[in-house]
Amino acid sequence: MTPQLTVMAADEGINGVALAVLIVLFGVVTVAGFMASRFMRADSMESLDEWGLGGRKFGTWITWFLLGGDLYTAYTFVAVPAAMFATGAVAGFFAVPYTIILYPIIFIFMARLWSVSHRHGYVTTADFVRGRYDDRTLSLAVAVTGFVATMPYIALQLVGIQAVLEVAGLGGGDNLLAKDAPLFIAFALLAAYTYSSGLRAPAVIAFVKDILIYLVIIVAIVYLPGQVGGWEAIFGAAQDKMESNNAAAVEAGLKPTSSFIPGSPAFWAYATLALGSAMALFMYPHSVTASLSSNSRNVVRRNAAILPAYSFVLGLLALLGWVAIAAGTQPIGLDGEPNAQLVIPQMFEDMFPSWFAGVAFAAIAIGALVPAAIMSIAAANTFSRNIYKEWLNKDATPAQEAKVSKLMSLLVKAFALLFVLTLDKQNAINFQLLGGIWIMQTFPAVVFSLFTRWFHRHGLLVGWAAGMVYGTIEAYQVVNPVTGKHFGGSTALIPGLEQMGYIAVTAFVLNVVLAVVVSAILNAMKVSNGSDETIPFDYFADADDPRVQKDLAAHDTHGDRYGDPDDVPGNAPAR
Repeated sequence: MTPQLTVMAADEGINGVALAVLIVLFGVVTVAGFMASRFMRADSMESLDEWGLGGRKFGTWITWFLLGGDLYTAYTFVAVPAAMFATGAVAGFFAVPYTIILYPIIFIFMARLWSVSHRHGYVTTADFVRGRYDDRTLSLAVAVTGFVATMPYIALQLVGIQAVLEVAGLGGGDNLLAKDAPLFIAFALLAAYTYSSGLRAPAVIAFVKDILIYLVIIVAIVYLPGQVGGWEAIFGAAQDKMESNNAAAVEAGLKPTSSFIPGSPAFWAYATLALGSAMALFMYPHSVTASLSSNSRNVVRRNAAILPAYSFVLGLLALLGWVAIAAGTQPIGLDGEPNAQLVIPQMFEDMFPSWFAGVAFAAIAIGALVPAAIMSIAAANTFSRNIYKEWLNKDATPAQEAKVSKLMSLLVKAFALLFVLTLDKQNAINFQLLGGIWIMQTFPAVVFSLFTRWFHRHGLLVGWAAGMVYGTIEAYQVVNPVTGKHFGGSTALIPGLEQMGYIAVTAFVLNVVLAVVVSAILNAMKVSNGSDETIPFDYFADADDPRVQKDLAAHDTHGDRYGDPDDVPGNAPAR
């Protein structure tokens, strides 16, 4: 027998116990963030290797927690079950197969990127492209794409924190202090300890974040089904809601978008969303930064093997969206309007004691701090190395690079905060979807180039530009049927197939076709493809390989551009 549940709206006042638990746990990770500079302490933090990559010293377990904290964000915790709650499997559950597809892909190429980056002191993918082709323009295209695509991703972490604060009873009213002060405080603290500790801060905090998330999800998935009538009742309630949504859409003259089990019209959308998202995720600067911070290529491969443990947890998390349907959760914001983004924190407040709801709130909030820190560091590293040093100050020292990167990390966070506070949340979501389309267009220049130089640098640039333009136009033409705004989604008709698919994949196909055609023409005409500063051995080098130690000094063909190899931790020359 299903118990009668009392549903509390988010506007019924402050949950003091939950808020107190949230503040205490938030305080713990803040202290840990400031103390993180002592973790694997370096003689100096005045280089991108140390501040931006943690000295490239992280082993298997630290990297595992760091990547998990980086990839499975607060917005994942909020948005995936919210999508399942609102519209069903196509919108939400595709995230599970995409993270399964992801790890074989990175197993194949990420170890090669780690090796060549270790040998040459590369900090970003744009560094690698610059070294592979000696082409500043192609490198700049990769850098700017990564930087811009990361910005809305950081903003979305704020959306996750806002959801928690709203359910806890904060953020209402017209008074700025009452409405936005908690968010200001959270990101001021984040900015401060990221500035002082660099990548070591999220590496340390990731331990707390991941333990809390595993605890909360496992307790929820064990306890909650029994409270709402079991899994049969959960799946039945979800199916009924999706059918009701579609019936209401048809009655209103709109296209049905909800799905319990995707039918054949949704197959292409589901498959391309999963594949495209998997290909795009490790093109983001923050994913690369977390990977390059590891101390060997085998650490990268081990993590590709053990990170699917997070995919299992993600599947359980997604199902919580349907548990909320059976529980009768009503995610009502402080403005009195329904808001699916609040469904998970609201369900925890409704169904658990206040102290455990506070633990869940802390898991989400801390889950925002880790990726936000890594993303801001990665974006700042990209600006410092590939824009500031490459285009504005070629003679910048490692210390100057680090200083610029620290300042830019503050500006990036400030921009994200301003973005969320001044624009509608849906804008952040839409721009993040657009960022996913953009970042995938760097895949050929980065991943293909790890294996071959057949592709011509100009062909890669033409393909990138075409993919960017096509993807942006197609995304703009997607209109949200409810709000009427552009950039209302990431799927559109696939030319020639007349099936809905992920715009990023269609743009990627166009990108590759043009890159192949232009490369074939330019190669036939024997147009110079630039100089390559890498050698075949670079792609298999490991930290403890004696050939690395022996050859590094001789292999530094750029002199002062990389600095003195003996001065850099791990003997990796720093650009």
